[in-house]
Amino acid sequence: MQAQIEPAAAALWESVSTTTSASGIDEQQPQTQEEWYALRRHAITLIEATNLLLVDGRQVVKKGQQLEDAHVPGVLPAARIQTAITQDRAGFIERAHALHDAGVQALAAIDARNPEHLLKAGGHIESACEACHQKYWYPDEKLPWER
Repeated sequence: MQAQIEPAAAALWESVSTTTSASGIDEQQPQTQEEWYALRRHAITLIEATNLLLVDGRQVVKKGQQLEDAHVPGVLPAARIQTAITQDRAGFIERAHALHDAGVQALAAIDARNPEHLLKAGGHIESACEACHQKYWYPDEKLPWER
């Protein structure tokens, strides 16, 4: 996650934005061929990384190590996450496929040079990530509107 999925997703999320301030509206989106190519590489990395999630027997962390976000309140210990994934393998696969599909949407938007569709695909990537995290990483954490 930390080495491939998170950096690739972050690059896609940050590629299109609108900021409103007292100075006015600042819209950011890819402009050059190089920027679109870089985003394309990130989308492909994200898509291919979802295949790694599906490798049978893959562990959440190496034995004896901790999750990078183990210090975050609400995040379960790695062993509990691993058990939840193992017990709901079909659900985990479904969620990984949802992330894959969102990545494919981002790639299509990038190939079409369509910032609006890329922004929408970024929302689908976020939803796919959260669906998995809420199920396996922090299932007991109350969302702000549930508190």
